[in-house]
Amino acid sequence: MSSETVPQESQTQTPPIKQSGWPMFFCPISQIQDAGEIAGIRKECQQESFWYRALPLSLGSMLVTQGLISKGIFSASPRFGPYPKMAIAGVLGFAIGKMSYMGECQKKFQKIGIAPFGPQQKRQCHHACKECKAKLGSNEKEGSVPSAS
Repeated sequence: MSSETVPQESQTQTPPIKQSGWPMFFCPISQIQDAGEIAGIRKECQQESFWYRALPLSLGSMLVTQGLISKGIFSASPRFGPYPKMAIAGVLGFAIGKMSYMGECQKKFQKIGIAPFGPQQKRQCHHACKECKAKLGSNEKEGSVPSAS
């Protein structure tokens, strides 16, 4: 009797993943990633993009705009002076600086195994598990559009 209970207790099975109701981009491999590591990379990207790209471009564009206004190439507003044009230049420089750092952040996420996603890339889960292969195959069949030729 005891020999029958020992094998049942020693077998620890993980519950099967429920396939119905999966989000479109679910991948069991993504559950392996450490949430703290991802949060750390995200925070690092935010800080580096601010200090190394957004702030310098913002300040530089504001200084250039101030120089162009003082030389008379741009005209200052009669009511508000040079400040609206400098503010617009600063906001544009900040936005361009933030966007210019996106490639660097993608490289950091790729180093830990998170593939980039977006309209250009098709996010997949590296075909390492049966669940991913089955889900990927069913999505391709459903989403296939016949050609008009």
